[in-house]
Amino acid sequence: MNSYTSSSAPDCDDARQAFEVTHPFHPLCGREFELVTYRHNWGENRVYFYDDQGRLKAIPAGWTNIGPDSLFEVISSGRSSFRTSDLLELVDLVAGLREIGHE
Repeated sequence: MNSYTSSSAPDCDDARQAFEVTHPFHPLCGREFELVTYRHNWGENRVYFYDDQGRLKAIPAGWTNIGPDSLFEVISSGRSSFRTSDLLELVDLVAGLREIGHE
């Protein structure tokens, strides 16, 4: 392992590895992509992949089925489909729609 390799990165061993986007609110949820690399950038672990237009993209590893489970997943043990912050954001969105008359 060199100094540029994350100790928590998945072991690729030159084999192609795919991942699935699992974050329920991400527009790519349910899609599978080929993993280009896995790195710790912007304060978190991120997966890099090419989108449908061939552009290199990155998303947090916690939004995929790669890497360790998020703290929320560990604590909830599958008992909840939503995080508190997501539910609070939904409440704000519904309240905003009611204010403009979309009930």
